[in-house]
Amino acid sequence: MPLPVAFAPWIALVVYILIKVRLPRPLPVVDATDRAAPLVSVIVPARNEERSIRSCVESIVASDYPDFEVIVVDDRSDDATLELARAIPPNHARRVVAVEGGPLPEGWMGKPWACAQGAEVAEGDLLLFTDADTVHAPELLGQAVAGLVEDDGDALTLLGRQIMESFWERLVQTHMMAAIVFRFPNPGKPLPPERWRDAIANGQFMLFDRGSYEDIGGHEAVKGEIVEDQRLAQILCRSGKRLTVRAAETVFATRMYRSLGEMIQGWSKNLSLAARQAVPRWAVPIVMPAGIVVSVLIWIVPPLVLLMSLAGVGPGGSLTG
Repeated sequence: MPLPVAFAPWIALVVYILIKVRLPRPLPVVDATDRAAPLVSVIVPARNEERSIRSCVESIVASDYPDFEVIVVDDRSDDATLELARAIPPNHARRVVAVEGGPLPEGWMGKPWACAQGAEVAEGDLLLFTDADTVHAPELLGQAVAGLVEDDGDALTLLGRQIMESFWERLVQTHMMAAIVFRFPNPGKPLPPERWRDAIANGQFMLFDRGSYEDIGGHEAVKGEIVEDQRLAQILCRSGKRLTVRAAETVFATRMYRSLGEMIQGWSKNLSLAARQAVPRWAVPIVMPAGIVVSVLIWIVPPLVLLMSLAGVGPGGSLTG
């Protein structure tokens, strides 16, 4: 295989990125937050998160935002998540409340149910839903509220930094993030209601105006959804409300998965939903494996051909031959 042909997929990727991909705007820098800023209720749904719940909540309560509360909703954990959450002092927060989630009602998935219970307890004018495996910089909350106001938005979601420490995290997470970029090349662009299927949100950080959240039915509107964040984004867009996407790599981070097994389980649900929306149901078992194989080959074939050419073997011959 001639080298130019072997590298054609990579060349095409670079061209596509240069032409199509547009990163969201960063959050505004806030020197000092207005002391009359609205109360924000930070809601953290958590299930079996004893590894990360302390670092998450401690990073939130260290916020320099003037008025906020933290509500941790334990989603029927089998570990010490609830006990650890109850032991965390409020620091700068008005209060930290650790709620033991109730039994799962019929027709509900766990995370939407936990979020809905948190919203019931919340007292804030703004509701922030954030995952238990996230880490927040002290200035994040103030910047997010400023971004929501600046965009005149009903909701705001952030794209943060992915913490990747193991080999499998670096391999799989990088690949999956690239796939998301290709599906949503310009996530910061406002969408008209008729393009609601293209709406995207990151469930790791979703900040709502409370009135707008209640207008769309809250998490009850997505009670049976596995990937509830994207469905919330679609409902917001379809209803004519404004959801904005901002970049926050320097102030917001998450470590989604720590093992290959966790990654397979977690990404399977997201890929399944994306495939169901993009192709007919009967084609999903064909398209998903084929897409995985093709995408892996795109990364493997070019360096393999280059190595073979450097060694003077294979159809490409040597670099000088």
